[in-house]
Amino acid sequence: MKLASYIHRNTRSYGIVLNDGVVDLGSRLTFLAPDLKTLLSFDPHLECVRPFCEKAPDIALNDLTFLPVIDNPEKIICVGMNYADKRQEFDQHDPAPTLFVRFADSQVGHNTPVIKPYFSKEFDYEGELAVVIGTGGENILRGEALNHVAGYSCYMDGSARDWQHSWFTAGKNWRHTGAFGPWMTTADEIPDPQQLAIRTRLNGRLVQDDNTSSMVHQVAELIEYISTFTRLSAGDVIITGSPGGVGKKRNPPLFMNDGDCIEVEIEHIGLLSNIVHSAPSPLKTCHL
Repeated sequence: MKLASYIHRNTRSYGIVLNDGVVDLGSRLTFLAPDLKTLLSFDPHLECVRPFCEKAPDIALNDLTFLPVIDNPEKIICVGMNYADKRQEFDQHDPAPTLFVRFADSQVGHNTPVIKPYFSKEFDYEGELAVVIGTGGENILRGEALNHVAGYSCYMDGSARDWQHSWFTAGKNWRHTGAFGPWMTTADEIPDPQQLAIRTRLNGRLVQDDNTSSMVHQVAELIEYISTFTRLSAGDVIITGSPGGVGKKRNPPLFMNDGDCIEVEIEHIGLLSNIVHSAPSPLKTCHL
């Protein structure tokens, strides 16, 4: 089952994605769960909505505007340097997971422009597997960790490299620099998140090509580690790191610019596509 968040006729909603459209759950479950995050908080395995998969679609995919899969997460926790090739590119050897955070307003949905920051000349791409938490908890054991996952999605973790120093926050949190979607594929359809092909294309050119089996710290280990120091809640998102091939480490470097098309495709999940727009100048001329 695939679930998406979106805007239709100026109304925020969410629903089940079928081949020929979306079954709108927001209108059916308004008083129960106004958004996907709320739904997960009381039905983490989404049993209550599975009967709606038999309904005819209410909305054509072309008639909606995609939002980030979870557009109001309590936490977005990102993992850096989590693929063998990426660690080699950046000469990283720290055995512990590298973590940083994203803010909710730094992300957009599928087919929505991502914004190249005005003050950055090094806007880089990173295709990643996103994990959406269903059942919250703390001190989650690795062997039980995948039972806490509601589903998986694609993420484009856009990075302003010239603002990314020994910490990551400033390079990762410009408004609308990350993309999340197009939808979440429920965990029952992906029994092993470590066996997924993951590819990133810039203007049709394959720039990242790997498999989630190459993760240094696997999904279950990350959930165990993160839940040791912070309680995970329904709708929290863990972005699990990017393969090698990023633009910063190419010769010559390859960065995203106005008009570029960036795509992240993950096996059994889908294809996330966004066009890059340059941010307008925030500087205003004073007339005396």
